[in-house]
Order: sequence, then structure tokens, then C-alpha cells
Amino acid sequence: MSDEPDPPERPLATSDAPEPKAEDVVMIHSPMSDGQGYNVLRLREGNVELGAIRNMREGAPVHGDVVKLSPRKEHERLYDVEVLVKSPRPPEPPRSGPAQVATDAYRANWEAIFGAGRGDGGGETLN
Repeated sequence: MSDEPDPPERPLATSDAPEPKAEDVVMIHSPMSDGQGYNVLRLREGNVELGAIRNMREGAPVHGDVVKLSPRKEHERLYDVEVLVKSPRPPEPPRSGPAQVATDAYRANWEAIFGAGRGDGGGETLN
């Protein structure tokens, strides 16, 4: 014990303050053509994305994030998004240039049919 008073509490620095949560909002705009979900517009991280929502079904694959939607007061079609499970696969980056015709599946099948290393003229013949 000392006679010195306790030091004043340090004010919260900007790094100690909780970061404001980024806004993540979905607007439902139309039913999907198969009737199994809805087309949506999603605003997250300052980007507007076009997507779809569907109910989860047992045994069916999940494409994208698993989310929970909470209605907003502003409009009946606006919902706050809470991501419960992130997508295991990141979305593909936008591409530029002509369409890519040779997919990974195409290349894998090419190798399975024709094999690798046949173009070197190493004495192998087709007949």
C-alpha cells in the first residue's frame, strides 16, 4: 500500500473501441422461376450483389452462406442479415476478357482420355 492515488483510467483508444458492425441488408424482389426460393439484392461491405435465398433441406447441398434474416421497420421486403455459417468456398473473382471454354472438369477428362506427355514424340504411337 502506498499513499499515491490510483492513476486515472485510460480513455478508450480508437483500437480499443468496438468497431461498428458493417451493414448487411437484403431486399427480396421476386420469386424464383422454379418456385423454390426468392431472388434478392444484398448490400454488404458497400457492394450490391444479386443473389437468391432458399430454405435449407436435409441432404441438399448448401451453395453460399447460411444466414438468418430479421425484418426491418423501413419496408416489408427489407431484412437485416446475420451470417450463421460462411460459405466454405469464396466467390470467384470477376473475370475480364473472353469466356474461358476449358474448365477444370474438361482438363481433367482430357488427361484421363489422352494422358499427359504424349506430345513429346517419345516413340509412342496411337496404333
